[in-house]
Amino acid sequence: MDRSFKVDPAEYPFTDHWLPYRDGYVHYLDEGQGPTVLLLHGNPTWSYLYRNVIQELRGEFRLIAPDYPGFGMSKAPDDYRFTPQEQSDAVQHLIRHLDLKDIILVVQDWGGPIGLNYAVQHHANLRGIVVMNTWAWPAKILPMKLFSLVMGGWPIGYWLQTRRNFFAKVIVPGGIYQTNKITDSLRKAYTDPFPTPKSRIPTWVFPRQIRKARKWLAGIESKLPNLSDLPAQILWGTKDSAGFPPGQMAKWQHYLPLNETEILDDSSHYVQEDRPDRVAASIRNIRKRTRGGV
Repeated sequence: MDRSFKVDPAEYPFTDHWLPYRDGYVHYLDEGQGPTVLLLHGNPTWSYLYRNVIQELRGEFRLIAPDYPGFGMSKAPDDYRFTPQEQSDAVQHLIRHLDLKDIILVVQDWGGPIGLNYAVQHHANLRGIVVMNTWAWPAKILPMKLFSLVMGGWPIGYWLQTRRNFFAKVIVPGGIYQTNKITDSLRKAYTDPFPTPKSRIPTWVFPRQIRKARKWLAGIESKLPNLSDLPAQILWGTKDSAGFPPGQMAKWQHYLPLNETEILDDSSHYVQEDRPDRVAASIRNIRKRTRGGV
């Protein structure tokens, strides 16, 4: 199957894999050998977000990085609504198809709820978790509620997303603290997956679902205590203006008491862009802390 857009091969030198999913397909990377690592992205990103982490670790780990249907190079089924519940189902389909075992789960942004929905139901299949600037509970803080209302509720939000590709063009570079890393090729990699107004609808659905998925998020939160014995690494970019203040980090520290936390004052929302080296180090730390470091 051919890629739907071009990516700089120096940045993204990976082999494509395609999994049929209903009448669409999921594009994913499967690089390296060793302990299994599942890398989950958020909005409006895709597996490209983890390119530097994968290049650093693929000699030590097996790294699986999917694009959710409607994102990256994946194609959504015709009746797909792009809700986080559906995206989590697609990820779980991939996990079953690849028969992934003893997973180190790495999550950020919407990858948190999407991945934690699996984690709370399949604790025994997890080796550990790396958490970056995310949540897995109903939004209660004002910035997140306002963000959801403006970007996913008001007509201006729909117009900005579908007509101006606002998330990919503005929010992604705005969520990277180290501005020298915001290159033309990076901008292109995040805008190219959304060439038409229709293709951009998934980027509008996600902020809308911050409010609309409250019941689903509450269900995940109610089961987070199941993960209290799970080794965790928490990486937190303090320059994040997307509604993830230190109070949200503290909730993760509460739910994941076996955490080691690293606060990154040189990172914003997209920690994988600002500090991929620390993401890689956190994955290595999970391995060291578990299964005798093997």
